[in-house]
Amino acid sequence: MTPIHWRKAGPDDAAALAYLGAATFLSTFAFDHPGGPLIEHLDAEHSADYYAAKLARADVDIVLGETPLGAPVGYALLMSPEHPQFQQDGDWELKRFYLLGPWQGGGNGRDLMAQAIQVARDRGAQRLLLAVYESNTRAIAFYERAGFVHIGETVFMVGDVAFQDRVYAKNLVG
Repeated sequence: MTPIHWRKAGPDDAAALAYLGAATFLSTFAFDHPGGPLIEHLDAEHSADYYAAKLARADVDIVLGETPLGAPVGYALLMSPEHPQFQQDGDWELKRFYLLGPWQGGGNGRDLMAQAIQVARDRGAQRLLLAVYESNTRAIAFYERAGFVHIGETVFMVGDVAFQDRVYAKNLVG
């Protein structure tokens, strides 16, 4: 497996993030998400415009992973929390955490998580939140091994279809 170079994403990375986001979301969730709403979600939430808007915000950080040839293979998007029912002062959210299948395993997820946690700590976060689809058992196991604790449930919309997500938190201080 080729090594991954991690760096902070910038405005010129919006198209790469859009392709990577759509590819990882589709390959992970096509097994039980209806096609029409899935494509609608990809158009809205994984477009170059979506990522350009995120990259322009002061409260968003994206860590991008690339092969030595510059091909995007993973990323973590961190931002101000979007789960007010679980939010506490000092929280930051790991909104997206994606690696293409061939780069999963071998410590790449662990490396990306370390990058994400450092970004949150650099922002002064005391706790990191994330939401994960309840049927994504592999991701749930990974987050629990990384020290995240289940704190609640929320709904994630894909088009007009509701999916149940589990909300997790990891204390970053103490």
